Amino acid sequence: MRPVIAQAAALGLLAAALPAAAQEFDPVTLDLPALVECRTDVPAYTSFALWLAGEPDAAGTIGWRAVDSGNPFLSQYEMDKPLTAFGMETKTIVFTSSGPMAVLDGLNAPDFAKKLGIEPMLATPQKFLSEKVVSEKTETAESVTLATRISLNVSTVETHPGKVLAGCSYVLEIK
Repeated sequence: MRPVIAQAAALGLLAAALPAAAQEFDPVTLDLPALVECRTDVPAYTSFALWLAGEPDAAGTIGWRAVDSGNPFLSQYEMDKPLTAFGMETKTIVFTSSGPMAVLDGLNAPDFAKKLGIEPMLATPQKFLSEKVVSEKTETAESVTLATRISLNVSTVETHPGKVLAGCSYVLEIK
């Protein structure tokens, strides 16, 4: 299954599991730095992601334009107004299958991860990957168990040489 189709299917399952109020998103309420820096919750991210993927010209509504990331696992947008996240400014954001990441210039990934208190999982000259779990919990309601995991990530990727991707992963698993 293609990543975009798989992501849409997963978001559909997530939408069914979330309260109706979390499914409605008003772009005026978007706090992008909070989403990128893991300062919000899974329903807040999911309602935004569903809105962005499902509304016609949602990206244009908030001053974004989709651009080719060169990577089938990343959806990339250029923003009219810069995003300030982790004390850095960027006009480029990418979305993985589980969350938003700021695309940052002029950083050394291992040093930046260390500054954020994140331990590396993989550190080679070709690839850097780090993760710090911010929140992890399991809740059961009406015979459905929801496991949520929020993690802060810093990484590099071949398709974005000289750039550091820093952001949040919001995962909701239905058991």
